[in-house]
Amino acid sequence: MKESEFKSYDELPLFLSAKLVAQTLGISISSAYELMAEQGFPAIRIGNRIVVPKDKLCQWVEKQTMGGDSQ
Repeated sequence: MKESEFKSYDELPLFLSAKLVAQTLGISISSAYELMAEQGFPAIRIGNRIVVPKDKLCQWVEKQTMGGDSQ
C-alpha cells in the first residue's frame, strides 16, 4: 500500500476514491471497497463511481471512535 501524499485533512480532495479511503485509513484497497459497501458508511454513487465525501468520512471516524451512538 502506498503512503498517502496528503499530510493533513485540509489537503484531501472533497470526494475520496476507494484508493484514497484506503490510504487515509491505513487499510488495503480491498478492505476499503468492502467498507464502502457497508450500510451506514457514507459512500455515495456519482455516475459509475462510488466516492466518500471527506467531511462525512471524518464524521464516520469520529462516531466509530466515540463508541457508536453519539452524533
